[in-house]
Amino acid sequence: MPETKSRKQRHRTYARNRPRQRLIKNFTEADSTYFLKLVAVVLLGTFWLKFKTQLSWQGILIGAFPLGALIAIVGIKLLEKDQYDRKIWFAVLLVITIICYFEPAGVVI
Repeated sequence: MPETKSRKQRHRTYARNRPRQRLIKNFTEADSTYFLKLVAVVLLGTFWLKFKTQLSWQGILIGAFPLGALIAIVGIKLLEKDQYDRKIWFAVLLVITIICYFEPAGVVI
């Protein structure tokens, strides 16, 4: 007997052809959290430990030490999970640290 109603044939979906729902990250961060992180990175980038007289270490003169930048690097590495966001924070930290080396910001010992 010929079938009068044709059934719609479904395509088989194997595991390799299914969309990867679990791997897609749909994480959004609040603007206030992002701004707080930005302020923290900027403040830590401005914290330099400057010396009244330059120190000499193996023939290299050291006039200042970026203590805040080192603390920020460790904090960013530990707290930020997304690699793209880490790159942004490291770039902001580097620019602020270089600018504040020439400005009178930091603690003088």
